[in-house]
Amino acid sequence: MADLLVVGSVALDTVETPFGSVKEVLGGSATYFSYSASFFTRVRLVASVGDDFPPEHARLLRDRGVDVAGLDVARGGRTFRWVGAYGYDLNEAKTLDTQLNVLAAFRPRLDERLARTPYLFLANIDPALQLEVLRQMRARPRLIALDTMNFWIQGQRDALLAVLREVDVVTINDAEARQLANEPNLVRAARAIAAMGPATVVVKRGEYGALLFSDGAFFVVPAYPLESVFDPTGAGDTFAGGFMGHLAAQDRVDGPTMRRAMVYGSVMASFAVEDFSLNRLTRLDEAEIAARYTAFHDLTRLEP
Repeated sequence: MADLLVVGSVALDTVETPFGSVKEVLGGSATYFSYSASFFTRVRLVASVGDDFPPEHARLLRDRGVDVAGLDVARGGRTFRWVGAYGYDLNEAKTLDTQLNVLAAFRPRLDERLARTPYLFLANIDPALQLEVLRQMRARPRLIALDTMNFWIQGQRDALLAVLREVDVVTINDAEARQLANEPNLVRAARAIAAMGPATVVVKRGEYGALLFSDGAFFVVPAYPLESVFDPTGAGDTFAGGFMGHLAAQDRVDGPTMRRAMVYGSVMASFAVEDFSLNRLTRLDEAEIAARYTAFHDLTRLEP
């Protein structure tokens, strides 16, 4: 088992879906990722919050075993906030308000211990900051993965291309993959992104599952069929946490391990969407994860 470092955002989310609403609940890319990954391996989190950040949220992460020594509390600052709404098509959120607050001034600083973590996930933040994190690593991690979004693809393309040249894995949703590659066909888009630097491309497709392109081959995992989906916020980061958590736990990045990691990512995301915020994940145990992994195997098994 190897340690895993995530650098990203911790937020307070206000979310409305056709099935309910919540106000200023725990969210953020690093939050969902770290909580999900903690079911598999030891996770270290680097992020920034304001002094209005509820202490019970940090305690929730600590109780899950997440190392929050890198969670900086900016005195006099306010925590990053996001307000979003979903219609009956839960594949896309409508952003109603974004308040960057302390995230606008966030400059990750890694101490000696953090800078030697063997697995690194650069969550969805400014690609210039992602590069800063890479420059602070004392030795190159065994695996570096990166997530991004349409905002950076459009507004910080050169910086994003620079950091893509230095990572091993990129996780990205289908619309963003097409935008980044300027290619409507998802298969060709994945190949084009791999040519930009990352040997492995993971395309998150929401209710349609996820696609892996690595070593010239494709692997597809479906989404788990659910009767109740309450809130898809953070599902992609939860997926990435399961994916990277399994790789770090096995301390292997070969093809079969990558494929199993894709399934574990889908397993974790399928739980996250069953309730708002991290509520479903806080009720989750290892037995449920194992059972749903088996269910994925049965769902996709095809006799020769």
